[in-house]
Amino acid sequence: MKAILYCRVSTNKKEQETSLARQKEELTKLAERYGYSVVACIEEQVSGYEVDRDGIFQMLDYFSSGAADTLFIQDETRLGRGNTKIALFYQLEKLDISIYTAIHDGELELSESDSMVLQIVGVVEEYQRKIHNAKIKRGMNKAINEGYNPSLNLSNQHKAPGRERIAFPIEEVVRLKQNNLTFEEITATLNGMGYSVSKATVNRRYQEFHNT
Repeated sequence: MKAILYCRVSTNKKEQETSLARQKEELTKLAERYGYSVVACIEEQVSGYEVDRDGIFQMLDYFSSGAADTLFIQDETRLGRGNTKIALFYQLEKLDISIYTAIHDGELELSESDSMVLQIVGVVEEYQRKIHNAKIKRGMNKAINEGYNPSLNLSNQHKAPGRERIAFPIEEVVRLKQNNLTFEEITATLNGMGYSVSKATVNRRYQEFHNT
């Protein structure tokens, strides 16, 4: 079992350094008591309302890579405050990260209100994913109804890897545009075929094609 210790104070005042040292000491002892090996201790002096923190991204990198699976913090406010705290809780939940706090002397117990907010965020994200997938499906179906044959793209798949510019069939974009599909519908169709491309890129490449 591998853990990350995260210590934070909100100001850059010299006297706050003793608070960071105290947090580190308490969390190190807590992690040892629960049998965790400490991979890294991240210390920051920054507001908890700020989400753009070097330490937070460093912490998430450890968890995303599988280098650690548990977070130790003094209390939940050390991780963040307000919406930032909820956003980080949700991100850690998605990564299946356990959270231990010194104030609880063990695993974190979320408040009823925080648990409710996380459930709502989860439901909203799920429906956003369903809407996105539905848009892709509708765009693909409309393209097929307008005469597009997805199998024709398979012969060009070997050309995509290694290119700096995103490769996608511009000729099909032009044809679908001529059949009155919007750039949003064309982009959804390309995404559905496996091309990770934005509407802005499709629009720009379409304009470049007509200007050449």
